[in-house]
Amino acid sequence: MFLQGKRALITGSTSGIGLAVARALKAEGADVVLCGLGEPDAIAALCEQLGAVHVAGDLSRRDGVEAVMAGAGQVDILVNNAGMQHVAPIEDFPVDKWDKIIALNLTAAFDTSRLAVPHMKAAGWGRIIQVASAHSLTASPYKSAYVAAKHGLAGLTKTLALELATHNITANCISPGYVWTPLVENQIPDTMQARAMTREQVINDVMLVRQPTRKFVQPADIGAMAVFLCRDEANNMNGANISMDGGWTAE
Repeated sequence: MFLQGKRALITGSTSGIGLAVARALKAEGADVVLCGLGEPDAIAALCEQLGAVHVAGDLSRRDGVEAVMAGAGQVDILVNNAGMQHVAPIEDFPVDKWDKIIALNLTAAFDTSRLAVPHMKAAGWGRIIQVASAHSLTASPYKSAYVAAKHGLAGLTKTLALELATHNITANCISPGYVWTPLVENQIPDTMQARAMTREQVINDVMLVRQPTRKFVQPADIGAMAVFLCRDEANNMNGANISMDGGWTAE
């Protein structure tokens, strides 16, 4: 329970990767703040189960991020996980989707970080963890906004690491490959249309073909890595982009 007394905000934490990270941090004693979408009753049940609180806000808008950070209070561990995806050829890519993906996947992480850092500096300790993607290191067709946002997130993380290194605050990326989450499942129909493939072909010939293990990454694995990054033994892991992709980016 080495995180007792630490307050953790995890965005996009009512399902998928974010929820797994929240569970892992809570298991080590952190005071968890959830932030994500869902039915009110389901979110209330999660909060009761985890002994957590939930803050609401539209993270694709600056005022929404500011409302979330105000509701979360002073944060010692910030996990930027919220994201969305859209798959389309560049000439057909809706500009409103581009704007929202950049806002949610990248700009929100800038805003949460700038608002969390003053307390971390005052406390003399902090952890900023970005859930990036293998697409922060490589690219795939039809994902212009997502790839651009995740590459930007990796760059933002390196800058934070350099700025905060003398304040006992670290900033790192976890970059998973395909994780079986609602985000991945929801992009299958768009990919089917863009590539004229069946569902099974998208899973086997587009997604898992990129991962030499031929297995989806498990959300709990990412939660375990987030816990490790909070440990004292990870003090000198700063500005890192940690691949958890079954070997995808090793090629």
